[in-house]
Amino acid sequence: MLFGEKLFIEDIQKIIPHRYPFLMIDSVSDIKLGESCVAQKNVSINEWYFAGHFPNKPIMPGVLIVEAMAQAAGVLACVTVDAEMAQKDDGGDGFGKADFMYFMSIDNAKFKRPVVPGDVLKIVVQIEQRRGNKFWKFHAKAFVGDEVADEADFKAMMP
Repeated sequence: MLFGEKLFIEDIQKIIPHRYPFLMIDSVSDIKLGESCVAQKNVSINEWYFAGHFPNKPIMPGVLIVEAMAQAAGVLACVTVDAEMAQKDDGGDGFGKADFMYFMSIDNAKFKRPVVPGDVLKIVVQIEQRRGNKFWKFHAKAFVGDEVADEADFKAMMP
């Protein structure tokens, strides 16, 4: 896989285990292995959570935006590890060797703007720290246009 290319749903599902209705990102692009990526979520009125959050004023739950940021970080970490392993193995396509991460902590979460149907959520993830392939620290921001909607620091581990 060439990391200059945009990853779509089919690619993302090869990398992380999330599926509908809990796959929160639609694409990942601008991947800089071991550094950063940009993910996108097209927020539609048809999302399952809008039926109850809130019926007369639909707003994407902040915890699901944090989940979308974590999924983007998971893609970045997994493709980074897969590419490193493929390089060491002298071959392979970079898919499928690392496919799981668990949240360890979420810090400094800030919800600055409601995300509503019709918004395009752009998620920018940076790797802040890494200890081998096991422990990762990320900083992520979710934008609607040029405006920061949410941001958080989080730690995760890859078993």
